[in-house]
Amino acid sequence: MTLVKTLLEIPGLRLRVRTGSRLLGRAISRIYVTELPDPSRYVSAGELVLSGLLWWRRPGDAERFVGALARAGVAAFAASGADTGGIPDDVIQACAQHGIPLLEVPADLSFAVITERVVLALAADRGTAPGDAHRRLLSAAGDMSLPVLLRQGAIELGAPCWVISGTGRVVAGTEPDAPAGLVERFAPHRPVHGEHALLPIGGRFRIPWLLAIRATSWPEAIADELAGLIGLARARADQVRQTGDRAAAPLFRLLAGGAGDPAGAFAATGLPAAAPVRVLLARTPDDTALGLEVFSELLADVSSSAGVVGDETYAVVAADEKWPWEWPARASDALSILDQVAGLSPVFIGIGGPATVSGLRGASQEARYAVEVAARRGERIGVVAGEDIPVHRLLVAGAPDELRRSVRDRVLGPLLAYDQAQGTDLVRTVRVFLESACSPTAAAKALHVHVNTLRYRIARACEVLGLDLTDFPTQVDVYLALEAR
Repeated sequence: MTLVKTLLEIPGLRLRVRTGSRLLGRAISRIYVTELPDPSRYVSAGELVLSGLLWWRRPGDAERFVGALARAGVAAFAASGADTGGIPDDVIQACAQHGIPLLEVPADLSFAVITERVVLALAADRGTAPGDAHRRLLSAAGDMSLPVLLRQGAIELGAPCWVISGTGRVVAGTEPDAPAGLVERFAPHRPVHGEHALLPIGGRFRIPWLLAIRATSWPEAIADELAGLIGLARARADQVRQTGDRAAAPLFRLLAGGAGDPAGAFAATGLPAAAPVRVLLARTPDDTALGLEVFSELLADVSSSAGVVGDETYAVVAADEKWPWEWPARASDALSILDQVAGLSPVFIGIGGPATVSGLRGASQEARYAVEVAARRGERIGVVAGEDIPVHRLLVAGAPDELRRSVRDRVLGPLLAYDQAQGTDLVRTVRVFLESACSPTAAAKALHVHVNTLRYRIARACEVLGLDLTDFPTQVDVYLALEAR
């Protein structure tokens, strides 16, 4: 049996007890990583909960988090204070008050290493799989290659199996085609039985994975151990990816408006400098850590690099033949599936480009406007490409607020004042007229007025504005001023 005090003896972990030294005899059933302010829905009895304290913002935040752990009956809480200058006092006090053993994780120790050591300790201690199968699975997990591990798992289980994400993406499989419709039956926190066994793959991730086994009966011990090792392989792969992306941090700060040399910063992404790229910007208002996972999931099949700046997540993607033109629709569908399966915080994605390295700033601005368009639609999920937005709107959106107000007031000011004083709506008449290709007949039909009435209103608007709305450059100026509103 793996106890909390057993963790203190695992070489390399260097865990330190901060409170609850008399409670170290509790048994650990599994490890769970979370950064949610309230993990009540996801923690369960006997777990070792691991957190980087990203949910902690101010004194008092600990009560909600630690209280949820106590109500669930977790075995212990291991925390890293790397991002908070050490473990805050109120976290220590809350753990002491609720009777939760608190272990401090060294700042230089990655969660992937902790997860790996604990999972292997649990597997070795319990002997969950029969002896030879257990050893073969651990051997296959040695290099953390998911395809190798899954193939060995299928051999031990005697049945084909697949790893499928909550978006419906087939991550890996031992046969080419995964059965359709499995993800819709998926319950992220419990096994589902049937023609295919569906087992949750645990871990700290917000986007769940499942292990699907084509069998009506199967050795549960082997399946459980395989699911645990797959979770470990996922954590290790994510750690490697984040380490690589960290080198590109200067580029993402530049895309967010910072200073720097685009060419030099872009080199760290490892993408071809001569090829065009796209810039993606994700906003996840209720869960800022979700953006990286979303990009990792949605960009799994293309060359990309991603990073977080403030509460926004950026990605640069090679805009080659592997980038499908229908990607926005695919991404939206995948996120909708995930929302149905596991629930999802609002996600908005804007896409800029394609552009060369010298045009990265412009592509970033295009992505920023596109994500704002997605957010304004009033839906929980939105994916918008800048190339699907009219050019004039992109140009107006890129102008500073002060310039837009100045243009609006200078061009439309007299007409706005006239409408307010007279109770008319000539501004709307002018907009409909311009959007009707300056056709009096089409504009009159759209406004449900007689064509002569339309002509009179346009003539009056021209007088008030002091402009000739039959002149094309003037039409452009007025329409851009209308958009600037």
